Formats: sequence, structure tokens, C-alpha cells
Amino acid sequence: MSSPLQFSSGDLIADRRADYAEGLLAAGEAEAAADLYAQALEVAPGWVAGWYRLGEIRAAHRLPGAAEAFAEALRLDPADVMGAALQIDLMRSHPAAETMPSAFVETLFDQYAAHFDHALVETLDYRAPELLGAGLGAQYGRALDLGCGTGLMGAVLRPRAADLEGWDISAEMLREAGAKGLYDRLEKRDLGALPLPGTEWDLITAADVFAYLGALEQITGWVALALAPGGRFAFTTEAHDGPEPLILRESRRYAHSEPYLRDLLAAAGFEARIARGVIRMDRGAPIMGFVVQAERVTPPLRRQSDGEDMAFA
Repeated sequence: MSSPLQFSSGDLIADRRADYAEGLLAAGEAEAAADLYAQALEVAPGWVAGWYRLGEIRAAHRLPGAAEAFAEALRLDPADVMGAALQIDLMRSHPAAETMPSAFVETLFDQYAAHFDHALVETLDYRAPELLGAGLGAQYGRALDLGCGTGLMGAVLRPRAADLEGWDISAEMLREAGAKGLYDRLEKRDLGALPLPGTEWDLITAADVFAYLGALEQITGWVALALAPGGRFAFTTEAHDGPEPLILRESRRYAHSEPYLRDLLAAAGFEARIARGVIRMDRGAPIMGFVVQAERVTPPLRRQSDGEDMAFA
């Protein structure tokens, strides 16, 4: 069986058919391209990337069987490195997923790391660190940068923090961050599966991170437990103005509503200020986001250790 990221099937006949299929697609023959991919997958039925690509072609050109192709990719790779589950969810009239597969997020950013700073700052006019920094105080003792990436938020935090730690799911992102020398410590962590905190921070930030996390009950509860009294939780989300608490966009990024954020933070013992701002560009269009500055004003509720310790809603 091919590995999830193996874009060669490992079979010369299947690869040749896939190459021809891409040529047909470029010539505007989407249906013929999908048929040829299906033939390639008859030869190499365990090719995860092939099933995913067949799903992409069928979905993009409204051909039947897209969901079935993505489902087969997911069956072959339950960790879902390619994000097939998100594609299936986007095809539903009401997407149901409230979180992203960790393996997909890790792989996405491992591949993106070397070009991340140029793409965000130079191409997408990324502003989340600047917007968050404008609302922060002058000095903090211990600061934690969740989803630190290559250290763009760390550059804003370093002058303000006596001790600065960064966590990210991507080893390649952490490698880039480490080369900048901004952090006192860097750790590889999955923000969707954090253990109970064993220490306290004065400031916790998450710049443009929650678009890849989805539902925020667990992480908000964790932060409430991890912050010192009076500590600051500063983060951005993409803004969603509909009735749903959160939605999965075609970009495969989550957006959150302001009432959802306010209710969630209040339940976790935070007093929040929420502003709007353009956090970056995407395909030439501004992406509006919420810029949140939340102070922990009441102690967090501590429930029995049955998995509910870090959820407040």
C-alpha cells in the first residue's frame, strides 16, 4: 500500500494513466480525466493520493462519486493526512465536523514551513501578530505562544516577555522558529490533545491558529486552567456573521461567530474585548477576523477528571 503522501502509486501503469488524466484535465476533459484516474485505481487500489485526487476532480467538476472517492481515501488512511474528511464535510448541506484531523494539519504545515513567512507576510499581508500586539501590555512574566509556527507572533512577544515558550504541531515550523532565536523553549504539541497544565502563564496567545482547530471549548478551558489570575488570553479567529457558532469554509479553515466567542469566554471566567480587523488577504480579498483580548477574572471551574476538566460548554 502506498503511503498517504506518496503521489506516485508505486505502479508504472497506474502512474502513466494518472499522468494522462492530468493532461486531459488541463485540456478541459474533466470527465475523461476522472475515468482514467478510476482506471489507474483499479490497478493500484491502495493509492490514497489517487483516491483523493479523483475526489477533487469529481467535486470540482460536479461529477458523481466524489464523496465515495474521498471516503475511500479516508478508509485507507484513517489518520487522514490529506484531509479527506474535511472534503466530505464540505459536500454536505450542513457540515458537521467541528475539528480538523491532526495529521492533516501537521502535514500541511510541515510542507508549508520553508515558504511560510514569505507567503504570509509578502503575499497575503498577514496582520494577526500586529493586531494582537497592539492590544497587549508592555511586560509579562511567562508567555506561551500556541501554534507558534515560524515565530511571527514570537517576534512581537519577545520584547514583552521575560520567558517565552512556543508550541506547534509541526516539527518543520518549529525548526524555522528555532532558527530565529526568539523563544526560550519550543515544544511539539497537538493543541487538540493537551494534558492538564502543570504550570501557569501570564500571557497565552494564538495568532491565526483557531482556523485550524475548529470548536474552541476544550482549548479555552485549558487556557483558563493554565493562566495565572489576571492573566491574558489573546487570539484571532476568522469572523463568521451567520447564526452558526462556527463554520468550515471552502478554504478548509474554520470561522467563528462573535456570540459564540463571547459566551464561551464568559463561561470560562474571562472578561473579553473583541474587535474586528483584516487579518490577511486571500485570493485578493480581505479576510475579516476577530481580535480577542481576554482577561481571566474568575477562577476556572474544575470538574472531575473524566475529560470535562477543560470544557466549559
